[in-house]
Amino acid sequence: KIILGGPVMRIRSPSMSELHAFATAARLGSFTRAAETLCVTQGAISRAISRLESHFGQPLIHRNAHRLTLTDAGRSYLEAIAVHLAAIETASASMLATDRRHHLILSAVPTLASVWLVPRLPDFHRRHPEIHLDFVPYRRDEDFSGARPDAAILAGEAGQWPGWQADYVIGREMVPVCHPARAETRQWQSPDELLDEPLLYHTTAPANWQNWLRAAGVPSAAPTLARGFDQVSILLEAVKADMGVAVLQRCLVRDALQAGQVIAPFDLPIRLNRGYFLCAPRERRDHPALTAFRDWLLSAAAIDIGSK
Repeated sequence: KIILGGPVMRIRSPSMSELHAFATAARLGSFTRAAETLCVTQGAISRAISRLESHFGQPLIHRNAHRLTLTDAGRSYLEAIAVHLAAIETASASMLATDRRHHLILSAVPTLASVWLVPRLPDFHRRHPEIHLDFVPYRRDEDFSGARPDAAILAGEAGQWPGWQADYVIGREMVPVCHPARAETRQWQSPDELLDEPLLYHTTAPANWQNWLRAAGVPSAAPTLARGFDQVSILLEAVKADMGVAVLQRCLVRDALQAGQVIAPFDLPIRLNRGYFLCAPRERRDHPALTAFRDWLLSAAAIDIGSK
């Protein structure tokens, strides 16, 4: 029973920001990862935990170069507060739920968002003017440990996210691309001849070249990769600059192909396992705005895939 206006009670608990910093750092074993999760600086996490330790007059975390570990006191305290922090998050989410039925917070792979998704969003807003859509920074290792995003479009393979609802969207359709002048000069006759070219690649998917070559009929291919790039947009610019040949998602190079900026020397119907998936925790799958967005997104992707 809560009595308002009762006797003043001294509050001995620390602030919520300090508790979240401690619990997140303890769960992830890293100040850096905790900072990324909570969207603050590493210094802010360190200072929050130091204040917490000063508040209790004892260390809660052992700090070393490899991984953070809890002291006995820290472990005992985390066990005592974890369930209550989760309950507060659940209660807060519930309070916001009514207002958020038509509000969806997303993150997405940057190149897919800028090249493919955003140009199609006016159609989504025409169909669902009641839904307010916001984007937050993309995290490659998204784990939905925070209150947002509601869902994320991530790159990976089916089965990579057990416990989540993960719907394949687009991106398995791969095609090699190069500068038109390179194709004109080389006059390749078969895919294996590409092995003599500088093979550009995405640093998070270096196996794409080998997988594509095998699917193209070069089963023993052992490609020597040239230069790696960590974003598809930069990789495509390297192709436009005639730095080499890259194998990229058709959905991300369609405009460049149509504009004649790059050419596909072997336009084969090859699909790899890796693609883009709309991911969300299963408990959020009935979110009304997410349901509407998922239906629209999968329909838009099916139209794109079918158009080649």
